Amino acid sequence: MDKIDILHRTRLFEMLSNAELEMLSALCQARRYEPDEMVFEEGDAGDALYILVDGPVQVFRRRNGEEKTLAGLTPPDFFGEMSIIDKEYRSASVRAVEPCTLLVLTIDNLLTFRTNYRDGFTFIVINIARVLSKRLRDTNKRLVERL
Repeated sequence: MDKIDILHRTRLFEMLSNAELEMLSALCQARRYEPDEMVFEEGDAGDALYILVDGPVQVFRRRNGEEKTLAGLTPPDFFGEMSIIDKEYRSASVRAVEPCTLLVLTIDNLLTFRTNYRDGFTFIVINIARVLSKRLRDTNKRLVERL
């Protein structure tokens, strides 16, 4: 697995230099998940973000004992960034749909990166803000369509 190539294709790391991507690839860890295996559950403490390498995941919430799918994600999507930003508990659950591999970057990894590459860290935060903004716009559109 070429972690640098995977990171390069992910919107989260747009505008980063090769040296910055090399450091991030050294910091992140690959994890494998089997079908129906939980990556994390709503309410868990959030201490990492995840980049999809292969295989899809389902993002969902439980309401009145029923699961409501919020999104289906595929490579090179990423998730888990909200708790990195706001330090809150996970707002949804994520489960592997098929066998999948994820790259994991913890808060500590990102703080180490920030110490070495302040501009690169700023780009990551800007890219998170862009993705969150798009997700909010999409949610607003869906809400209006339901009215």
